[in-house]
Amino acid sequence: MHKHVEWDDPGKYSVLAFYANTQDEYVEPHPGSIITGHYHGITARVRVEAFVDGDTSIGEVVALTNPRTGERKQAHGKLSLGDMVRLPDAMRAIESTLPDDDD
Repeated sequence: MHKHVEWDDPGKYSVLAFYANTQDEYVEPHPGSIITGHYHGITARVRVEAFVDGDTSIGEVVALTNPRTGERKQAHGKLSLGDMVRLPDAMRAIESTLPDDDD
C-alpha cells in the first residue's frame, strides 16, 4: 500500500512543461527509473516500481534532500525514506542543478 502525498506544484521545474516546450520526446517512467517530486520544499527522489493509469508512478522514496543546502534527510513532514508513494506526471519535477531558484 502507498502513502498519500500532497506534492508541491513543480512550477518552472515541471517535467510536462519542459517536454511541451522542447523537441525532445517524453519518455514514460518505467520500473527502476528514478523520478523527482517536491514535497514541502524538499526534493524527493522516487524509484519507480510501476507506471499506472497512463500518468502515475508508484514507487519507493529513496532520497529526501534540501535543494538549497544539499542536506539529506531520513524524513520530512509525513514523508520518510522507504515510503511507497504515488507521483502523478503532473507533479513530477526536473531536479534543478542551480543553488537558487531565481537563476
